[in-house]
Amino acid sequence: MKLPRGQAYLIALAVVVVIAFSITVATSGETGTQSAADESTVSSSSPPSSSPSASSKSSAPNKPKSQSGPNFEIKALKSGEKPPQFIIFSFDGAGSHQKWLTFSATAKKVKAQFTGFLTGLYLLDDAHKSAYVGPGHAAGKSSVGFGGTKDEVYQMINDLNKAKAAGHEIGTHFNGHFCAGAEPSANKWDAAAWNSELDQFFSFLTNYAQINGYTDAPKLTVTPADIQGERTPCLEGDSDQYFPALLAHNMRYDTSKVSNGIQWPTLINGVWEFWMPSVTVPALGTKVIAMDYNFWYKFNKAKDEPGRAPEFTKMVLDTYQSMYAAALNGNRAPLVIGNHFNNWSGNAFNPAVDAFMAAACNKPETVCTTYQNVLKWMAVQDPAILAGLLAQPPTAN
Repeated sequence: MKLPRGQAYLIALAVVVVIAFSITVATSGETGTQSAADESTVSSSSPPSSSPSASSKSSAPNKPKSQSGPNFEIKALKSGEKPPQFIIFSFDGAGSHQKWLTFSATAKKVKAQFTGFLTGLYLLDDAHKSAYVGPGHAAGKSSVGFGGTKDEVYQMINDLNKAKAAGHEIGTHFNGHFCAGAEPSANKWDAAAWNSELDQFFSFLTNYAQINGYTDAPKLTVTPADIQGERTPCLEGDSDQYFPALLAHNMRYDTSKVSNGIQWPTLINGVWEFWMPSVTVPALGTKVIAMDYNFWYKFNKAKDEPGRAPEFTKMVLDTYQSMYAAALNGNRAPLVIGNHFNNWSGNAFNPAVDAFMAAACNKPETVCTTYQNVLKWMAVQDPAILAGLLAQPPTAN
């Protein structure tokens, strides 16, 4: 029997916490480690004001009505002009039809675009799961399940096609989601293993109908050329091993490494790193990686407590607002909001993302867009101006 995707993700991530895997945290030229069980937390008291100062020299971006392309005008900054405050919403797995509906509807209202990191196995129905062989694992094995029935796979295709048409970005979350405890896990993969994961992901993307034996399948409009970036399972993996695999597959960015604060992207060995920020939770006064599961583990060790959902939602939303104010009034680095499509602990976390998207994306000087669109914007900037932005230290909330 197939596990529900949220439950499968929970099991996979919980195993990681029990094993307490280490991840590298980038901090102003230094590196440190945090276990998954102690991945900095964020609290939530009243957030700082998010209003820019009257002397701010930033112009409000022009937001076109159509969302089929970038949702803002991509142009070079003038001397002394501040960049927009970019917010990048991203969702690992991207396998829930209901969540696609929810976030697509909110994004449409506020002219936002976001990124879904697709787990490739959601393009395989359960009857054809043996088509996948994870590095070092038996055929048909996965920590997050597969695509379910034929109808569910078709719904997935429809969701992806609609997302692309709306200007949302599709990236990859690889396939089997093997984290620490499901060995060999991503932390132990070499370049050949990462290349195998990506080879299979792109095969599922382009040949899903043939692999599943469908003769009446809808066409998937998302192509390999659309896949420019990724987030690794559980933020695991040695970038010395997976960056070469990304480049071999014509990919441009990663968003798996952790920074101490909100930081501009960094070009590392030919790959742009969009850092996952470690931030303060105002309600707790401690730090955490700004991702839903990490919040949950910090709040109550990832126990299912639906009765505390409103409390958790408020703490996360207050944290997002604090992050936004700090970046807007600080270094203006793109604000990376990482999540999953999930209903954890009484659906405590997705509503915070949805509310923040609805509240922030129509604010002046603010653009909620995709990783690819931020890279396009960076590409048209004067090199000296861009270098100055990228050289700024991380901003703390």
